[in-house]
Amino acid sequence: MFSKWWHYALAALVSLGVVGTALAGLAAALIYPNLPPLEALTDYKPKQPLRVYTADGALVAEFGEERRAFMPIAQVPDYMKQAIIAAEDERFYTHGGVDTLGIMRAAGANLVSGGAKEGASTITMQVARNFFLSNEKTFTRKLSEAMLAMKIEHTLSKDKILELYINQIYLGQRAYGFEAAARTYFGKPMKELSLAEFAMLAGLPKAPSRYNPVVNFPRAKIRQEYVLGRMRTLKFIDEATWRSAVAQKLVIRQARQQTDVAADYAAEMVRQALFEKYGEAIYSSGFKAVTTLRRAQQDAANRAVWQGIADYDQRYGYRGPEKQMNLPTEKTARAAAIATALEDIEAVSGMLPAIVVSADAKLIRARLADEQDIEITGNSLKWVAQWAAAKKGRKLLPGAVVRVQAVGGKPQWRLVQLPEVEAALVALNPNDGAITALVGGFDFNRNKFNRVTQAWRQPGSSFKPFIYSAALEKGYTPATLVENTPITLSAEEAGGTAWEPKNYDGSTGGPVRMRVALTKSLNLVSVRILQGIGPYYARDYIRRFGFDPTRHPPYLTMALGAGGVTPLQLAAGYSVFANGGFGIRPYLIDKVYDKDGRLLMQAAPQQARQNAPRVIDPRNAWLMTSMMQDVTRYGTAARAAQLGRSDIAGKTGTTNDSRDTWFAGYTPDLVAVSWMGFDQPRPLGRGETGGQTVLPIWINFMGTALRGAPQKGWPMPGGLISARIDPETGTQVPESVLGELIGDLLGKPEGGMLEHFYQEFPPPESAGPGWNAEPGATPEPALPGMPL
Repeated sequence: MFSKWWHYALAALVSLGVVGTALAGLAAALIYPNLPPLEALTDYKPKQPLRVYTADGALVAEFGEERRAFMPIAQVPDYMKQAIIAAEDERFYTHGGVDTLGIMRAAGANLVSGGAKEGASTITMQVARNFFLSNEKTFTRKLSEAMLAMKIEHTLSKDKILELYINQIYLGQRAYGFEAAARTYFGKPMKELSLAEFAMLAGLPKAPSRYNPVVNFPRAKIRQEYVLGRMRTLKFIDEATWRSAVAQKLVIRQARQQTDVAADYAAEMVRQALFEKYGEAIYSSGFKAVTTLRRAQQDAANRAVWQGIADYDQRYGYRGPEKQMNLPTEKTARAAAIATALEDIEAVSGMLPAIVVSADAKLIRARLADEQDIEITGNSLKWVAQWAAAKKGRKLLPGAVVRVQAVGGKPQWRLVQLPEVEAALVALNPNDGAITALVGGFDFNRNKFNRVTQAWRQPGSSFKPFIYSAALEKGYTPATLVENTPITLSAEEAGGTAWEPKNYDGSTGGPVRMRVALTKSLNLVSVRILQGIGPYYARDYIRRFGFDPTRHPPYLTMALGAGGVTPLQLAAGYSVFANGGFGIRPYLIDKVYDKDGRLLMQAAPQQARQNAPRVIDPRNAWLMTSMMQDVTRYGTAARAAQLGRSDIAGKTGTTNDSRDTWFAGYTPDLVAVSWMGFDQPRPLGRGETGGQTVLPIWINFMGTALRGAPQKGWPMPGGLISARIDPETGTQVPESVLGELIGDLLGKPEGGMLEHFYQEFPPPESAGPGWNAEPGATPEPALPGMPL
């Protein structure tokens, strides 16, 4: 009887198999002709983001919905390929697209477990699904996937299929492909990963959200160890290698995007310019934009700006926590409340949100979003001592939401705060306008307003050199004496209301040489100089430096920088002095390539002393530089002497009530302008001047930017003569060997002071066209504006 039923069962099973095979064959016959063509695979064109780089190859930014970096199979490390095969498809190189043994194994495992615990999709089937099909769980879709996999196997080589998989698969965090995932999770290219890191990535395709190490590291670690175990079983690695990889401590990068250097404001300028030219294609076509930025200078600019803002904040004390919350007393509830409170608060420029757990005069304990408990002690408490030690009133209480920052290799934590003040810095090569560093504010993600290109602010005394340059063309000399006595200006002269300008320190005196007036930034003298040459002439003259005359009303207030400039525009203006009198146009994008490395566009900047227009007399540029060198030696920017260089020149700037502070300085090959102020203009505080507030930013930047650069200086051009003058009267003194010796060694007036003058005035026509023409005929270089 058993034999009889056995025959019936076997017959039924065979019948079902025949029927199933017939149905599958019929379905295949209907489906196969309708399978999509494989051009998407044979002519693979993955969506690749726009990548922006510095001139020396550092990644600045990526723009695109998908993070992707194509990696040819020949360049994929063996461990990466082996880890993928071990995790996803151990018979990849032997099956024909559908792994029959794998299907049987998965079916058996699912039958035993009582559910669909395991799948049997091969790498080829996953390629088919990712390129052509949806993720719906239906028989038709699964059959289409299998048929398409076999079609792919008949068309492409195994290595090509694996290459497509490695570059196309989604791996979480907007990363597509393993090269992008390596940079996303570990902050380095695939070729630099360890075996343990390869295994972590190979575990992601099964469920990127579930095994994401950023979101759930313990679960991702379990999956990684499974992959390593499979590699050991398949003899890809030996026991010792497996043990070492399992024990390796992994460091997962928490940031949302990996770049080599922070230059978000510059990157956004590049994105805007390319979007205007190429449209939406820039986000998926794999363009590569090479900027003029220099990595070391950009890093130095970032540090200098952040430090300058921090120093300002330190001077005015701790303002208090961002908000206060009530902490539950029960331990589990407290931990949950802290995690919830910190969940939506973003870190800003390394300033991490934290919740104060306890605080007194000697110790502050706080908890971070990753549940790490930190302590703030010692010198780090001095800044907030009055908050930590207070008995009542302004007191730091448990539940306070604060910002903390790690300092040093072995982190020491300190309490910080998000600044209210803003600062910016831009540096460029004065010989061609290449922007080498640009920081448009404290943090781009917090505020995308680019203060280098978009903030029109009063330049204050940093504008005086352009007025003094105009005066040289009107017959003034560095030795010209100008009264430093009080002056009252009518409403017509001042542009609206009567005005009594004053020197910054309130001082007055007798006649002062023009060189001394610029060195000490004397306002009364500057107003009289502008009065002497005429504000309309000066407004027309500043066109030569790229300034927009409409932003500089022709009133005597222009002498003290009452118009409007951007930091980039001011840097372009100072470049004229630095390069000997040539107008240049700042630019940021040097080259743009397509995904195949073909050059799409390239900058063609005008070069000083080659094809750039001469806009001022070379003697004028040299004399102005000579006077601004005195500013950095003896004047308002004397702190710059700590750089230990003789080839620097510049000018401080402070507007009324210290609403804007500036320093613009340069060498023959580098111009840098730093600025600080509030976005909604208000006083920075008593004593906050250009020399106090932003000169240190400039010094910190230049200290790195000029490291190792030889000193050059500016050779005196022809057409100038040198003579000794009486510093009191500005008149020439008789030549005397003894007098020269005394003057040189002791700086005494008996021997006179060396000064420089035009050999003849007006300048000869042969010196060059344009710069000595009437103001209305001055060649007008393009305004810097938004640079490319």
